[in-house]
Amino acid sequence: MTIIELDSTRERSRARRLRAATNERHDRLDHSIMDASPFADRERYGRFVTVQYRFHREVDALYADPALEHLLPDLGGRRRLRLIEQDLSDLGIDVPAAQDPPAFVAGRKLDLPAALGWLYVAEGSNLGAAFLLKEAAKLGLSEGFGARHLAAAPEGRGLQWKTFTAALDAVPLADAEEDLAIAGANAAFARVQALIRDVLVA
Repeated sequence: MTIIELDSTRERSRARRLRAATNERHDRLDHSIMDASPFADRERYGRFVTVQYRFHREVDALYADPALEHLLPDLGGRRRLRLIEQDLSDLGIDVPAAQDPPAFVAGRKLDLPAALGWLYVAEGSNLGAAFLLKEAAKLGLSEGFGARHLAAAPEGRGLQWKTFTAALDAVPLADAEEDLAIAGANAAFARVQALIRDVLVA
């Protein structure tokens, strides 16, 4: 890669840099999910929702963090853990017992670059949820029962994502912190991949 190409990479938006840096992991994760047939029946889907719960538990504290709320407006309104809990209840599944502390804990010093990387993954999953919601509907589930966490925002998925990435791009970070944000996104994808293996494939 030439110096000009490196400079060009740094000139793109942070969201685009994160996408480029995690594209291979993202594709591998998508294939892993679909290969596990999460919509074959409600039992399989319940496992998928359990994966969603465990992942969103990792990042739930970020959605209530005052510093992040200042940087990423309406972050609290994007919180999905409670919706996932309701979906589990609809499906007759108990909320999984906590085995380890989540990746981010309320009250601890915020690792901002890592937090941005994890939030990029969490919020990006909403874009593909339209397809997942259609598949869930084949099981008799909907935004009002069993698939609440897959519902689109009132303003639509596209605008919600655009608003988030605009705020994400505007957060000032040093070059070294940009690399830490990418590491955070990769860690988030790796966590979901591990959950798929342990919960959905098992």
